[in-house]
Amino acid sequence: MIPGIQEKTDRLCERGIVAVVRADTSGQLLEVARALLAGGVDCIEITMTTPNALEVIARCRAELDQAAMVGVGSVLEREVALAAIAAGAEFVVSPVLEASVIAAAHQAGLPAVAGAFTPNEILAAARAGADLVKVFPATRLGPGYFKDVLAPMPFLKLTPTGGVDLTNAGAFIKAGAVTLGVGSALVPRKAVWDGDFAQIQRLAAEFVAAVKQARGQNTA
Repeated sequence: MIPGIQEKTDRLCERGIVAVVRADTSGQLLEVARALLAGGVDCIEITMTTPNALEVIARCRAELDQAAMVGVGSVLEREVALAAIAAGAEFVVSPVLEASVIAAAHQAGLPAVAGAFTPNEILAAARAGADLVKVFPATRLGPGYFKDVLAPMPFLKLTPTGGVDLTNAGAFIKAGAVTLGVGSALVPRKAVWDGDFAQIQRLAAEFVAAVKQARGQNTA
């Protein structure tokens, strides 16, 4: 792995939480990002399914600077990856394995996270150069699946997305996940609509604490 990419990948794993922001409107997403950051979550993925996603990425980068690591999600094509990188995205996430997306991220010196489901797909994503493999949708699989896959392939860097919440976050970490992609359980759509940023900050702090506890770290 290229040194600069390694450093950025390490940051995605450091606190063990990547907030997956998927919203119906982009109007309050900067405030959402600030709330996540205040709660201790400093890696934020803005999905391309969010209206004006590129503008949100650019604004978050400009306003939050280096305090947060802002990336792009739901990327299916190289051209979309390039546009997001031009807007300031610092990592690129896809729900599938698309080699051209991985290449676009790496050419910019950024981590690429590719999606996979089966053991064959997970290994293929890793061999294609994905810095992390997003096991998606994790809802159907659960933490035990991670433990089973990692037993014969412990070199894999896996992150679950889909169905991760406070009831299973720690279990995924204990099963070997290097970081967690957390969506609506961390950024509830109602909280966004209501402007309840205090709730989002509280949830962020609870997820960070859950990861620390699972890792055996001091949560004080």
